[in-house]
Amino acid sequence: MPPSADLIVENASILTMDPDTPRAEAIAIKGGDIIAIADRARVLDYKGPGTRVIDAGGGSVLPGFIEAHMHLFGGAAELDNLHLAGVHGFDALRDAIRPYASARPNARLLLGAGVDYSILSSDEPVTRHHLDRIIPDRPFAMSASDHHTMWANTKALEQAGILHGRQLGPGNEIVMGADGLAAGELREGEAFGPILEHFGQNRTRLGLTGGEPEPYPSAEELASDRDLMHRGLQWCAQHGITSIQNMDGNLYQLELLAGLEEEGRLLCRTKIPFHFKNFMTLDILEKASRMAAAYKSEWLSSGMVKVFYDGVLDSWTAVMVDDYADRPGWRGEPLFTPEHFAQVAVEADRRGLQIAVHSIGDGAVRAVLDGYQAAQKANCKRDSRHRVEHIEVTTPSDVPRFAELGVIASMQPPHPPGAMNFPLEPTLSRIGREKWPLSYAWRTLKNAGARVVFASDWPVSPVDPILGIQAAVMRKPWAEGLPDQSFSLHESIAGYTVEGAYAEFMEHRKGRLKPGYMADLVVLSADIEATAPEALHTVRPVTTICGGKITYQA
Repeated sequence: MPPSADLIVENASILTMDPDTPRAEAIAIKGGDIIAIADRARVLDYKGPGTRVIDAGGGSVLPGFIEAHMHLFGGAAELDNLHLAGVHGFDALRDAIRPYASARPNARLLLGAGVDYSILSSDEPVTRHHLDRIIPDRPFAMSASDHHTMWANTKALEQAGILHGRQLGPGNEIVMGADGLAAGELREGEAFGPILEHFGQNRTRLGLTGGEPEPYPSAEELASDRDLMHRGLQWCAQHGITSIQNMDGNLYQLELLAGLEEEGRLLCRTKIPFHFKNFMTLDILEKASRMAAAYKSEWLSSGMVKVFYDGVLDSWTAVMVDDYADRPGWRGEPLFTPEHFAQVAVEADRRGLQIAVHSIGDGAVRAVLDGYQAAQKANCKRDSRHRVEHIEVTTPSDVPRFAELGVIASMQPPHPPGAMNFPLEPTLSRIGREKWPLSYAWRTLKNAGARVVFASDWPVSPVDPILGIQAAVMRKPWAEGLPDQSFSLHESIAGYTVEGAYAEFMEHRKGRLKPGYMADLVVLSADIEATAPEALHTVRPVTTICGGKITYQA
């Protein structure tokens, strides 16, 4: 007599992502694991008096989505911000900001998010003067959708103490105006950090700065931060996500999540890295090793070091091999020298830690691959699965190095201009036509043998994996003669399941639906394989199950 299941999902079109048994009709779950997956009649043998049965109504059931690059704490904090994606022109900006401000009379700082670089027009950059005309009497700041640039009004700049500029590290800039005062544009975290810090908005950002909260939060602040983190997890579960690979981190985030786990509110399995910054010394990596030793369960883990090597294309802070197409003589300023990064890579690798590096320009991608090569040479080759994050531009000679070095290409289907929520300009002009063939080159890298994992980089893009899958399937070249970088539906789903599991060394436990694997799955509103590519966004998660527990139900 087979054991009685806790939960059965039946009447489903199950896509297991397991090549041995690609399809099934029903799945049985017990104690957080899958115990059977087969045709309905066989699975119903596991039905007992206490078994809960979910009718999928013929909809697809997939492995739970694995979000391989996102920012949980910051994303959760931004759910309440003024969302400005798609807003264009001064009048539209004014009409969005003023009612938002009126509805929040007590907010110390008003924050907008999701701003296009060309929000006013393609040739008129935003200044504090524009924002002062809209809201002169209260501190206001808004961030670009990529989170690498912020624009602030005079009140915010003044109160944060940066209206007269400030000395910053490489790759960061407070843009100054002709009057000798800050113009309002703040490029990279050191430039806009003072605003967030001054107004008490910085605890959610400490995972990006490598810091811990000082002083340690009060019991009330801790509870508030745990609730905020829980809200972010609910948002992820609502989109079918069961595992998160966070891309900023500190000990504080792990403690918040551990607190949620104790309360039974950890809705997604979460991996939190240690964030290494260019001002740190190598011995700080001992903290990363301690985090890895203390947190290594299937629900909450560490063991990764996250690094930023460069910025982004739109603010000319990404590092290029050649000059920017629209800014001769400028290639961007790296946050590390290649030699310094190689030292970090060698030491982190020696400790058995995985490394993930934000590298957008082809110059950054090359320097990071060189660092991984140095680590292999110093420490011998092992199954390290180091990662390069974003790879928005690369070079022909660097494409094969991903497979040669065993490096994961971590890429975001919503990010190519025109694919989803990012406009074509100014990005295409920054890159230049000559480099378009190897920009956001998912297919080229995959064909060259690289493991390509997909994600959203939320809150940079919407967290929804189905929108990402649609963007990957629908991707079109920007001009005739460019290579087709799109993925098939199955490849795109694999990017959010199979490849995500591989990226965190968990391919033996998740990313596929098969007996003995974790019961992490998502039930969809329709058959995703029978849905036209242009209609994929209409397919919605109706039930998310993580570890055998229902974490979201529509």
